[in-house]
Amino acid sequence: MHEIEVSREKTNLGHRNAAALVRKAAEAALLAEGITMPCLVSVMLTDEEGIRLVNREFRGVDRATDVLSFPLNELTPGAFDPELCEADPDASVLMLGDMMISIPACEKQGEEFGHGFDREIQYLTVHSILHLLGYDHLDEGEQKRRMRAREKAILGEPE
Repeated sequence: MHEIEVSREKTNLGHRNAAALVRKAAEAALLAEGITMPCLVSVMLTDEEGIRLVNREFRGVDRATDVLSFPLNELTPGAFDPELCEADPDASVLMLGDMMISIPACEKQGEEFGHGFDREIQYLTVHSILHLLGYDHLDEGEQKRRMRAREKAILGEPE
């Protein structure tokens, strides 16, 4: 139903299952948020250097990170309005935005948190999809609590 386009910036990133895990997690997040209209999300899998360069260019932060989200629309969390989304007239889908995920960060964080690569890349995908849908966590307050609660619910984890 949704178009989750996953590409690799480099061929030697490993984890051949990464694209399938990203697609599965993105679909789950969109379904959980009640998004029934076909949407397009572009995902670039990269390494630390690739994500650092994009982070520096677009956010002015010269360091690697785990995931970057680039929403195309200004949406209200939990209140999806397709009228506020850019549409691709050729593909008849709503364009939500782009994300970039660092494979090495998924490896490191999956090991550090003890839940492995597969769960980490799915978590980062859900996290990024929520950003594309208007969620944010700029402060330690209600916005962050709401976003974390949605992430856990989508991933089927207890609160």
